Amino acid sequence: MNILLFDSGMGGLSIYQEVRSALPGHRYDYVFDNAFFPYGEQPEHIVVARCCLLIEHLVTERQINLVVIACNTASTIALPALRDRLSIPVVGVVPAIKPAAALTRNRRIGLLATPATVQRPYTSQLIAQFANDCQVMRLGVTELVVQAERKMAGYDVDVAAIKVALEPLAAHITPPDTLVLGCTHFPLLKEEIHSIMPGIQLVDSGAAIAKRVASLLPHKKDGDTGMEGLAYCTLLDSDAHKKSRILKEYGFLTLHLLELS
Repeated sequence: MNILLFDSGMGGLSIYQEVRSALPGHRYDYVFDNAFFPYGEQPEHIVVARCCLLIEHLVTERQINLVVIACNTASTIALPALRDRLSIPVVGVVPAIKPAAALTRNRRIGLLATPATVQRPYTSQLIAQFANDCQVMRLGVTELVVQAERKMAGYDVDVAAIKVALEPLAAHITPPDTLVLGCTHFPLLKEEIHSIMPGIQLVDSGAAIAKRVASLLPHKKDGDTGMEGLAYCTLLDSDAHKKSRILKEYGFLTLHLLELS
């Protein structure tokens, strides 16, 4: 099967890692729309248009069988339009509120996401459905997205900036014991987050997405076929070239510019 993972940046690699680990033997392509990064700061109609334009092109070009929108912001905005336009399964990412509610001991959950995701009605619905007996402390931040991108480009991470961003949760009189990483970039900073909030349980959507993808595939393969997946960006600048070194560690040997005819 040919599986496409899509994000505005490098955060989707955290989802790719989980899916590829659970489901080897398929071909995986990865595309990040860095020309319009970050999606959390783009108008909704732009996000929908970009997702449809790029994904529809690659579905045809690369004969894709399943798409994973490995971006929380894009998932909450563009999924309905994509599912209307594509005849193949499209899997989105939502904040892991349900597993966090099962894990928390003090019934206090931190939700760390982009401002766009934090404010979505869908996020409120998840909390009402799965964590109505918990205090959910929502924190919308963009700084961690920036720092995750810096890390993936090989730059030093500004831990002090991350600490400032997390302060409303870390300094709370009764801090949460469980933190939902509601943006696919944030698992890339687990080490830094743990250093600032030691002992906190971090929950993300990677394992759940892998399980969902497995349920949509005709069968699970046990071995790796060795089929080469491709990585694409929409702006091949110096920053993208730096990130290509990290992409090699994930198995993408060459970074291609996605050019639409």
